[in-house]
Amino acid sequence: MHPSPFHVLSNPQTWKQMESLVREGHVVELRRRLCSRMTFGTAGLRAEMSAGFACINDLTVIQSTQGMYKYLAKYVPDLKTRGLVVGFDTRAQTSSGCTSERLARLTAAVMLCKDVPVYLFSTYVPTPFVPYAVMKYGAAAGVMITASHNRKEDNGYKVYWHNGAQISSPHDKEILRCIEESSEPWPGSWNEDLVESSRLRRDPLEDVCRSYMEELNTICFHRELNTMSPLKFVHSSFHGVGHNYVQRAFQQFGFPPPIPVPEQKDPDPDFSTVSCPNPEEGESVLELSLRLAEREEARIVVATDPDADRLAVAEQNDNCGWKVFTGNELAALLGWWMLFNWKEAHPDPADTERVYMLATTVSSKILKAFARIEGFHFEETLPGFKWIGNRIHELTKTGKEVIFSFEESIGFLCGNMVLDKDGVSTAAVVAEMAAYLHTKNLSMNQQLINIYEIYGYHISRTSYVICNDPPTIHRIFSRLRNSGGSGVYPESCGDYCITHIRDVTTGYDSSQPDKKCVLPLSRNSQMVTFTFQNGIVATLRTSGTEPKIKYYTEFCAAPGERDISSLEEELRKVTAALVEEFLEPEKNNLLHRSV
Repeated sequence: MHPSPFHVLSNPQTWKQMESLVREGHVVELRRRLCSRMTFGTAGLRAEMSAGFACINDLTVIQSTQGMYKYLAKYVPDLKTRGLVVGFDTRAQTSSGCTSERLARLTAAVMLCKDVPVYLFSTYVPTPFVPYAVMKYGAAAGVMITASHNRKEDNGYKVYWHNGAQISSPHDKEILRCIEESSEPWPGSWNEDLVESSRLRRDPLEDVCRSYMEELNTICFHRELNTMSPLKFVHSSFHGVGHNYVQRAFQQFGFPPPIPVPEQKDPDPDFSTVSCPNPEEGESVLELSLRLAEREEARIVVATDPDADRLAVAEQNDNCGWKVFTGNELAALLGWWMLFNWKEAHPDPADTERVYMLATTVSSKILKAFARIEGFHFEETLPGFKWIGNRIHELTKTGKEVIFSFEESIGFLCGNMVLDKDGVSTAAVVAEMAAYLHTKNLSMNQQLINIYEIYGYHISRTSYVICNDPPTIHRIFSRLRNSGGSGVYPESCGDYCITHIRDVTTGYDSSQPDKKCVLPLSRNSQMVTFTFQNGIVATLRTSGTEPKIKYYTEFCAAPGERDISSLEEELRKVTAALVEEFLEPEKNNLLHRSV
């Protein structure tokens, strides 16, 4: 189908890209871009910014929003009074003419031309502000234009349901069906001027920012102590949206604003000072933050990812080295901290009955150890914060209180102010926890060791390999499922005996009497978990947003077990065997993590 001249004029850059691919005869590339459409992964739609239906561009964002409109109009009778929230980050790409702001304005235009009110933020905001605004205004849904910590070429379209959590099944499938049914852009869909001229457009920026900052008081427990703390903090916003908002959150907690990393303070869609815009990669990408902290004699560094929903933390040791906490280690500290403050405010042990903490199934089991000893409830969800957000919503409806949730990829939520991970609020909570521990002459790392002494050491390893060939990924997991004959999983890995296997892709769990998985099926992604005889739990899974096979291993020791070096050595051996035997990196041309 030839695009009409109106479409061509609407974005000359993407039209030019297509013309040159046709002219030069790039059939394989044209097929890749035009013969498939993006699908909803763990975080909505995410792909490179480029021309074609498999990419993020003006047209596919318009089509996605038209599908959203059709779905919402069918299922939300009061859509025209509730409206839609739209936010965006700072991504931009000259070659395709795509910027997150332009894509957000087009998203708004599609809804406005159908007389649906739109709360469109007038400037870039942290991702958590969108679900926060959805709940605050009782909106029908929310859209955030962001690719979070992905490479600079990518962008995304993240959808929130009216409960404030990311959409999950069946909404995602139904919206995709509606997108395919309404692919021809409506005449008003390209009219981004509607954002200025329509009376149905509202800018929620000041209102949401003020309300969010005030509500931070619900997770601030020691404001007076914070005002007196001698600790200094450095913050990197990783060239993204975080700077202004983290500054304000610290002030709300009674701290002076953290020292910003000047080279990374302002938005830069090229992410010019980092090899990849993902603070989860640790020390190598935190270099500028750590050096600035040393010069300023600041003991703690906090780094938000480009859309400020995730948080990395590093602490200076007394011997001048730096400890960069893993997501699992930070969760141990934050889980302890939230429980400690809950118990201070609720001295009656009976109150603990309604307390919950949540984590994704590939994350550390440390919260499970807390729950066993402290008497609150712990639950696991599938990977992805959408599962956590929806579970918080369900639990809150029945009078339960979820005080902490996390996923190991440095995604944290203290309290339940939003139903998504939140790097802005977590940065302020980490600062308060550090300030409190400082009054007890403890560093965060010393407190982490205290926690492990009480609840048992939880040592984990998380990494990934890159695989750009989907058939290879399918072959790797198919081989695992049929290693001992059809439908027979492996019984060992290296010298280590496997006692249980759970496969959420197929719904199999050998530890259950009926061999059926308790967690919901996840057919669109691969995920297999192995429990070893020595107590190690290992998971292999595909990423929902990047061409990665991730692997997670953890040794959960009993309280009192102190021979850490032998635990670490055993874990290292199992992890190495898992990668070599089950993934076969050389044979399958897998690239090891390079950062």
